[in-house]
Amino acid sequence: MIVSNRVPAPRRGAKPEAGGLAVALTDALGRGEVLWFGWSGEIGSATAERPREIVRGRTRWVTVDLSAEDYALYYAGFANATLWPLFHYRLGLVSFQREQLEGYLRVNERFARALAPLLRPDDRIWIHDYHLIPLGRALRRLGVGNPAGFFLHVPFPPPAVVAALPRGELLFGAFQAYDLVGVQTATDAAHLEAVLAAIGVRVPVAPFPVGIDPATVARLAIRAQGEQQVAGIARTLGSRLLVLGVDRLDYSKGLPHRFEGYARLLRRAPDLRKRVTFLQLAPVGRAEVAEYRALKRELDELAGRINGEFGDIDWVPLRWVNRAVPRAVVAGLCRLARVGLVTPLRDGMNLFAKEFVAAQDPEDPGVLVLSCFAGAAFELEGAVLVNPHDPQEIAEALASALAMPLEERKARHARDRAAVELRCARSWAQGFLAALEAAAAARFAAAA
Repeated sequence: MIVSNRVPAPRRGAKPEAGGLAVALTDALGRGEVLWFGWSGEIGSATAERPREIVRGRTRWVTVDLSAEDYALYYAGFANATLWPLFHYRLGLVSFQREQLEGYLRVNERFARALAPLLRPDDRIWIHDYHLIPLGRALRRLGVGNPAGFFLHVPFPPPAVVAALPRGELLFGAFQAYDLVGVQTATDAAHLEAVLAAIGVRVPVAPFPVGIDPATVARLAIRAQGEQQVAGIARTLGSRLLVLGVDRLDYSKGLPHRFEGYARLLRRAPDLRKRVTFLQLAPVGRAEVAEYRALKRELDELAGRINGEFGDIDWVPLRWVNRAVPRAVVAGLCRLARVGLVTPLRDGMNLFAKEFVAAQDPEDPGVLVLSCFAGAAFELEGAVLVNPHDPQEIAEALASALAMPLEERKARHARDRAAVELRCARSWAQGFLAALEAAAAARFAAAA
């Protein structure tokens, strides 16, 4: 039983989507029956409690709608205006309203009421991410005794940051309901353990770094070289080197610092002008949130200034795209790129960093420039690490990556490719579930 805020249910009459978390979990759990429960992504009636389901083989996707009020309070409100900035260390952006916390708890209780009747005695429950922290407690209150684990995909900040959250003990006390809590890194685990110890909550917490399916990404990257979009960009580039960034448009991703770092590179190294192109893909999400609209305006202005200062009739230094791009095209672009630029101010893992590594040609690989504050930095030792708050350091790292000799590029890539293959999506899921089984068995034994 997988529970997440959004459910990647296939459209009726269409094949299930490939890629991402859906493939990772379905692949890992494919020998048994899988039920994936969560929000449909639709805004419906406040009284529509009846779930909808789609069945394909041994997998069922079960979804419920949110009312407009629940969306505003639970999703746009407490989850993304309070918890998201808090967990990304951005206290200045945290907005707390008591009614949003109450709406967040109410939606989790509603999800529990819809989910509980679907459970069988031998089901294992795996709940994902910050939207659903109280769901395990809501299920326990309904009498659900199944093994239940929780995985947090975003960072978890230190206790001094967490202390700023009003009613924090009410939220974090809900972790007591789980048999196991997983996080991305050992640092996240230490922070969460300290917060839980301060309020008397005792639950196993451990790091389980999320992985990807590197073989699938590599196949997509190779195949995409013949696709129209990728081939067209390759022709446009000619002999120019491509710097590639791929992120959701979010203030945690450090995009203004990244743009300024690229501008400083062009100022300090005039010989690179017309020899390099920076392509940044950043699909717009949460457009209804004022901070995201302001961020887009800032980046539009920065891109305009950079292209105005350095561009020429035959060269656009920065290509800034705010539309979603198919996963295969992104993989193909990764294989074309000389540099993958991944500089979040704070990130739980950042799977694009791993996908960039997997997509490379081992005989002529690109270089990953990576924020030291991304979870992936603990695993990808071949990356050029930067402090993303310093645009000058980003510029210096870009210069080093663009000038890096082939043998060094190959050695760095080989080290990172081995790390990506060792901790893939399947090993992540199977490792968590094995630990959940052991933790639940210990709980049952202690209660006997």
